[in-house]
Amino acid sequence: MTTVSSTSTEHSSPRHRLRQRAFDVLPHFAHLGDSRPQARRYVGIAAAVAAVGGLLFGYDTGIIASALIYVSQSFSLSTAGQEWVAAALNLGAVVGAVLSGPVSDRYGRRPAIMLASAVFILASFGCGLAPDTTILIIARLFLGVAIGATTQIVPVYVAELAPAERRGGLVSLFQMVFSLGLLLAFFVGYEMAGPPDCWRPMFMLGAVPAILLALGMLFLPESPRWLLHHEQERRAIAILYRLRGHHDPVRMELDAVLSIEEDGRDEDAGWGALRQAWLWPALIAALGIAALSQLSGPNVIVYYAPIILSQTGLGHSTALMTSVLVGVTSTITTGMGIALIDRVGRRRMLLLMLPFAALSLFVLGAVFLSPAPIAGMRMVLMVASLLGYIFFNFGSLSVAVWLIAAEVFPLHVRSKAMGLASATVWLSDTLVSLVTLSLVNGLGTTGTFWLFGLINVISFVFVWAFVPETAGTTLEGIETRLRSGTFLARETGNGRAD
Repeated sequence: MTTVSSTSTEHSSPRHRLRQRAFDVLPHFAHLGDSRPQARRYVGIAAAVAAVGGLLFGYDTGIIASALIYVSQSFSLSTAGQEWVAAALNLGAVVGAVLSGPVSDRYGRRPAIMLASAVFILASFGCGLAPDTTILIIARLFLGVAIGATTQIVPVYVAELAPAERRGGLVSLFQMVFSLGLLLAFFVGYEMAGPPDCWRPMFMLGAVPAILLALGMLFLPESPRWLLHHEQERRAIAILYRLRGHHDPVRMELDAVLSIEEDGRDEDAGWGALRQAWLWPALIAALGIAALSQLSGPNVIVYYAPIILSQTGLGHSTALMTSVLVGVTSTITTGMGIALIDRVGRRRMLLLMLPFAALSLFVLGAVFLSPAPIAGMRMVLMVASLLGYIFFNFGSLSVAVWLIAAEVFPLHVRSKAMGLASATVWLSDTLVSLVTLSLVNGLGTTGTFWLFGLINVISFVFVWAFVPETAGTTLEGIETRLRSGTFLARETGNGRAD
């Protein structure tokens, strides 16, 4: 890769002057030795701390499955009331996802994450102390704003910190910690179940991961790509050395980022930029995966499995324990996805696992064909197919959704585009939340699960047609493919498309 001499005066645009200043700064770090092992650990720690945002997301997504049973009793909620309590968080998340993009673009990824944590803490206590349904719904709206912001900012932040060869696993830590948050929520729900007001401390415990995230972010760096975009080159290069640990990767990454900055220096960075035709392939891939990640049905299990299963004759305790098994399975399969996604690739994992997710839902629906109480082998088949669906869906769409959206967009629109993708996730999740129980009432349990199985088949076809392989490619390499019209070409892993 060719670098530009710091003494070049051929160009005088602001971006060329930034490039010259940046390479003038590099000699000040010449005394640093090779610290790549330490840098590797530092990147991992930074990604792990930021991924605590996924714990917020997972805990409050999962705790409603346990709390809703008791909230319904405390406030005598109808089916529609239950759906609105569950969906309020999603509606707020749409707002948070869209608004957080401009905030993180202007003030930085790190301050935006800390602001979201503060809102989350206040809203968690608001939910736990709610005296009536109206206050509970309002508090969950604000909780959603914080979670929506987190789902937009954290994947972008980690993607901009991570080296290309580790980006998939590090960004997917967000989904891994989301699964841990689900598991924690299911355990908390199971252990605290019983007293009529047990849902109140369930909600308030959600403030704990928010406090941990806010404190952890105090010790993490700003995104060097954000700093370069805002012409803070000295600070950006210092952080790059901490993240890469050697002169060669720092110079290569700096050269790639600044080259892309020059290519896009005159382009609109507002919402209107997303209408540019060359960005459409990225928008189709990211927004399609965002929508299908929810329309394919994972939160049917997360939100409503205890209620659906209790309606089949299972006791509340058994239904909640099934949710704990769901949390364990989602955590295991997400860990597997993180280990494999940079080796196997995003596209290949999706194509391998989605057919089995669909098959699991078709089998699960067939279990409910008989009106007789579920017992014996039918019970075993029900649990196996339910957990099989969680394994194959969470190991594919749920692992890839935040990663693909965080890496396919250019820097100048990345935050806003990621906000749009995150909002699409939440809008789709809201739709599922609002119609699931109504679908069960209208189509029956079998018809509902078969409908979501069909959507998993559609997801497979979509990935085959519209989602490229991005494993092993730098963010700047992906942008180059977008600009050159080779976004969907088979990727060789070195930034070039065949």
